[in-house]
Amino acid sequence: MVRGWRHLIVVAVLTPVVHETMTIINIFILLPLSSVSDDVNSFDMKTGDGGIGESGGKGVLMVAIEVGLLIFPVSLASMVDKDPDFYSHKLASPSQVVEELKELWSMALPITAMNCLVFVRAMVSVLFLGRLGSLELAGGALSIGFTNITGYSVLVGLASGLEPVCSQAYGSKNWDLLTLSLHRMIFILLIAIIPISLLWVNLETIMLFMGQDKEITSTAATYCMCSLPDLLTNAFLQPLRVYLRSQGVTRPMMWCSLVAVLFHVPLNFVLVVVMGMGVKGVAVASVLTNLHMAVLMAGYVHLYSRWEWKWAAGIGGVCGGVGPLLRLAVPSCIGICLEWWWYEIVTVLAGYLPNPRLAVAATGILIQTCSLMYTVPMALAGCVSARVGNELGAGKPYKAKLAAMVALGCAFVIGFINVAWTVIFRGRWGALFTKDETLKALVASVMPIMGLCELGNCPQTTGCGILRGTARPAVGARINLGSFYFVGTPVAVGLAFALGVGFSGLWLGLLSAQAACAVSVLYAVLARTDWEGEALKASKLGVEMREKSGGDEERKGFLANENDFIDGVFVAEKCTPIYFRQCAGLGVSDAQLEYAYDIDIGVNGST
Repeated sequence: MVRGWRHLIVVAVLTPVVHETMTIINIFILLPLSSVSDDVNSFDMKTGDGGIGESGGKGVLMVAIEVGLLIFPVSLASMVDKDPDFYSHKLASPSQVVEELKELWSMALPITAMNCLVFVRAMVSVLFLGRLGSLELAGGALSIGFTNITGYSVLVGLASGLEPVCSQAYGSKNWDLLTLSLHRMIFILLIAIIPISLLWVNLETIMLFMGQDKEITSTAATYCMCSLPDLLTNAFLQPLRVYLRSQGVTRPMMWCSLVAVLFHVPLNFVLVVVMGMGVKGVAVASVLTNLHMAVLMAGYVHLYSRWEWKWAAGIGGVCGGVGPLLRLAVPSCIGICLEWWWYEIVTVLAGYLPNPRLAVAATGILIQTCSLMYTVPMALAGCVSARVGNELGAGKPYKAKLAAMVALGCAFVIGFINVAWTVIFRGRWGALFTKDETLKALVASVMPIMGLCELGNCPQTTGCGILRGTARPAVGARINLGSFYFVGTPVAVGLAFALGVGFSGLWLGLLSAQAACAVSVLYAVLARTDWEGEALKASKLGVEMREKSGGDEERKGFLANENDFIDGVFVAEKCTPIYFRQCAGLGVSDAQLEYAYDIDIGVNGST
């Protein structure tokens, strides 16, 4: 009888989930694709008969652009050939959606597996710290929290700024820009680790100033000092991950991570148990595991890259062109750090509740659970960023939008799954971490709220990935700032302390932050994204990223290869409006551009 009731409960939960999933697919995938932005009509295209293809065949629309003595013919009709679905205003066919799902998850599943492996590695380190004793566990936990806030979050955030550049460069087959951007990001991170190292070296002084226990702080300082080489490793590892993911190369990353993590357990055993290095051994094992991972990925890039992995510019070109990349990296870093740090703030706030020991312990369990659930949307966000960037770089705005809509639909499905399992297993989950009945009850009471948080977190994380793919990380940073610190924090503090709700109030604050963030991100993606305009911006971004690299070839602009010129004039068949924008590196200002759409001649005709 009990089992029958359980089946009824499962059916009752899953039925609305399936219904809502189908609704979301209709709303977020099919309908938006049927109403693709009409901004393409802003070209105000004119032929003798009022449209493309109405005056003899395609009716090639030429754009006369006078630059000095040169006139470059630009074929607008070839743009239609390149991405015809963008102009047809038709619904995405089921086959297109299925194809995009295959493309997306062929990338996302290996990344999810890799994220899970990284999570397992962290858990192994915590287990070995716990084996050493409560002091070592507390000191290691303090050090891990400090290094996450001041170091790893910053490096991961800065490296995320590489996503739009690499993905768009790969989509447009600009291999030099792809590798050049990787080198620039490594250079940026090598500079960034200098101030981070100073913070890590002074951890003990900082923690004692903040009133932390002296013994715990001393242990944390030891762990942190031994982790210093990991900063150098991550300065290479994080950009390599983005570099490979932007090209859709995710399975090799998974295998590299698997091999490295397999050695993590024996490394800890040898260093901690056999050699008796204690806390130092746990820290060194983590450093060696990351180093192993970075070496394997770099080796893969060197041996199996689809093109020659070389320095695309001298040191002057690398250093001189970091400005445009920083303008993407800094907002990406701020957006990621603001969300990452908020969870640490929740842990601190839990320490001020009436029963701080119980509240902090429950917070630790719930945050670890959030981290585990976050592996899927984080992978989805990184992969949709790559997919959107690839298609925009290739001048295919329809496919970029299709990738975004499919990913958002998947994100909502994942969110509903998280809600379902957190409700169903809320009474059993805490038992995996503790035997304390009071602590298990506290965790169970908050699990449904945490599940609802994930219902907002999954689409907002995916949406932020889409914003990064369109080179708009600053939008995501502003949304995170407003949602987590101007909405979530006041609600959490007000409910937990002012209104006496207690521990649940902190998580209701997170729920309000995630809801505000999800609504804002969806508005930015669905209502404020001009996909055709983003394709044009992608080409301009490439020009900006390369213009300071030096060399005569850079003057031709993004994607302008020698084969695209005949006697200094672009071949008309290749010169779409997007392509012309990509060739803006010739130094043509917007004021010099004159669009003449009333010229209707053959592809290779002359004015």
